Amino acid sequence: MARSIYSEKLKNRTNRLKLPPKRKPYKVLIAPGIFLAYRRNAGRRVEGDDRRRDAPGTWSVECQWLKRFALADDYEDANGISVMSYHQATARALKLARGSEGDSDKPVTVAEAIDAYETDLAARGGAKYNATSLHKHVSSAMASKVVMLLTETELRDWRNGLISKGLKVSSANRTGKSLKAALALAAKRDRKRITNVAAWKDGLKPLKAKGSNAPPRDNYYRPDAVIIAIIRECYAVETTDYAALIETLAGTGARESQVLKLYPDDILDDDPDAPSLMIWCSNKGRADRDPEQRMVEITPKLAAMLRARANARGRSRPLFDRLWNVSKRFDVVLKRLGLDNQKLTPYLLRHSSIIRQIRSGKALRFIAFDHDTSTVEIERTYARFLNTAKDNSRKGLLADDVPVLDNVVRLAR
Repeated sequence: MARSIYSEKLKNRTNRLKLPPKRKPYKVLIAPGIFLAYRRNAGRRVEGDDRRRDAPGTWSVECQWLKRFALADDYEDANGISVMSYHQATARALKLARGSEGDSDKPVTVAEAIDAYETDLAARGGAKYNATSLHKHVSSAMASKVVMLLTETELRDWRNGLISKGLKVSSANRTGKSLKAALALAAKRDRKRITNVAAWKDGLKPLKAKGSNAPPRDNYYRPDAVIIAIIRECYAVETTDYAALIETLAGTGARESQVLKLYPDDILDDDPDAPSLMIWCSNKGRADRDPEQRMVEITPKLAAMLRARANARGRSRPLFDRLWNVSKRFDVVLKRLGLDNQKLTPYLLRHSSIIRQIRSGKALRFIAFDHDTSTVEIERTYARFLNTAKDNSRKGLLADDVPVLDNVVRLAR
């Protein structure tokens, strides 16, 4: 058995009770970076009795975080669970700080939360880059920090520090969103101890780009002629798999994560003139959301392309494999078309799909349904495009003057 670290002040109750009560605990280094802390608590006077009733001290472990775990055996015998002697407290402190295989007592750190998030993404078929990219932005000091001790100010300063180091606001927001997801997963798995969820909900709220009040997505619309030119250019300079992915994103307005879940059975083309596609709804960061599919109308041309892929790949394989560097490859296509200075991403295909349907006069509720979003989000993000749709709504107004029918007979009461 390893030798216990000796402490003259804390070794027994007699010496501990000689210590004056104070707010800060007395500490002894029991291993590199690990302290056993003892807090001498002041007693209190009982009404009708001038004597002070002393309170027992408490044991805590300090290892970049502080956790109280037991009472000291100042006035009652140690039981090894709720009341501990100095040697029992030393062993418990080491176990809490270091943890053990399968031990859930050790509070999870930021680094461990990111690793768990990466594992969760892999299990759900998500992009592990959302987690792995965090390692180069999170310092070693923050990575070793315990999640339950994170503060709003600390997280906000970290995110703002990314911008001061040269990251764009959008990139800092995206990185902060990934960290929020990792911390939220850790909190979900340890609800009793991790109660500071508001720290990252408030501290990592997305920042707005300077000088713009409107959501930047409003400027991402491109007319159908440009969208078709982008698809054709993809087929000309890119792989067939990549071009087919871009064509599907443009034809459905779906997110990439939703398209990657498509299987041959999701193509509904029994009626070749009116085909549809069963698209899975996005989890939107909620792993516990019940799976749901929505039927979205597509063009016969897109249906024929997807059916050809299904026949070539087989019924048991998804229509698309995950492709890497989708945005970078998209940027190359845009530059070939002279659109390199527009700061566009593949998401413009989704925005253009929504705005195209708004301009056609389609009901917002149906647009929201097809694109797995809400009417509130459409009204907030695409407000200025609703003005053109509003012009079409005048067709449903009551006419100012209509012929009066002469064969109408008023009924007697």
